Amino acid sequence: MPRPLFNADHDAFREQVRRFCEREIAPHHAAWEDAHGVPRNVWRQAGANGLLCCWLPENLGGPGADLLFDFIVAEELGRIGATGPGFPLHSVIVAPYLVAHGTPELQQALLPAMVRGEKIAAIAMTEPGTGSDVAAIRTQARRVSDGSGDHYVLNGQKTFITNGHNADLVVVACKTDPDKGAHGVSLLVVERDMPGFSRGRNLRKIGQHAQDTAELFFDHVRVPASHLLGDEGQGFKYLMQKLAQERLLVSVGCQARAEAALQWTIDYVQERKAFRQRVADFQNTRFKLAAVATDISAGRAYCDQLIAQHLAGGLDAVAAAAGKLWHSELLGRVTDECLQLFGGYGYMQEYPIARAWTDARVERIYAGTSEIMKEIVARDLLDGRAP
Repeated sequence: MPRPLFNADHDAFREQVRRFCEREIAPHHAAWEDAHGVPRNVWRQAGANGLLCCWLPENLGGPGADLLFDFIVAEELGRIGATGPGFPLHSVIVAPYLVAHGTPELQQALLPAMVRGEKIAAIAMTEPGTGSDVAAIRTQARRVSDGSGDHYVLNGQKTFITNGHNADLVVVACKTDPDKGAHGVSLLVVERDMPGFSRGRNLRKIGQHAQDTAELFFDHVRVPASHLLGDEGQGFKYLMQKLAQERLLVSVGCQARAEAALQWTIDYVQERKAFRQRVADFQNTRFKLAAVATDISAGRAYCDQLIAQHLAGGLDAVAAAAGKLWHSELLGRVTDECLQLFGGYGYMQEYPIARAWTDARVERIYAGTSEIMKEIVARDLLDGRAP
């Protein structure tokens, strides 16, 4: 399917990213799954090859390209089923908070190193017991001015944090005014070496094993006031402003991984034989593949439309939620149908379809569950109250 969003420069970059993924990621991803993490040197290699924070302007250490280059990285990771490297979250979700709300000094201290892969970024919103309810977080920061300077004292706990163990900097959502609910939420940047900041266990998930997902703990962490992003009490608003791009990124990744699952299945059923004929020769197989391919074609058109809307500044919360809902559910359907055509081998961990199936399940949960996405769309349809 033609994709007019992309020009010759994008196509050349895609080839570069594809070669990097096939050389530096695909051969090692299974080992990273066993280790439950991606080595830090891979991040530095990605930075040296221009795969991180492509959209950042040159004055902040970036190449000054457009966001499509970062989406290409997400798509090429999806094409090989690589859910371990958290490059897209680092580049497309965390970096924008620093650009929009960080002080010039903080930006210069962190962003060029993020482009080079020397500093790895994460964002910490979710807490035990809060799930998607950001307004209910209990992590608190109290502002103090004393002989050591103006700073915040941060206490609390986060969980399910992507890039959590590797992260050198974490954007932490916390309450600076606990009595104000969502209006008391602020964002602080916590760095690796700040006393009182520690990591818990590397969480064992049913899928996405190569992605380090951690618990984070903050015990009287002294965070300089200069590490506040934007204004106190505006953190919830900032998070809501960035959610559309985060959910679009989920759509981009899910679509690419669905396309990969279909191609693996097409290749498999043309080689595998049952009852003295290829699995591809059974009408059921052909009909299943036709239905999946049609679904994926619709998904590609929808995804590219959402990307175009976003680049034009017109992707709102409702459209992004609808896209995230559709593409995360699409990936679940596709991987399930494709796994079935592999038979027993589809249940074997060494087959990429098996890993894709388990990796897909969380897409309907993080960045807002499917149920919350439906609620956002329904509110807009029924009473125009979409958040």
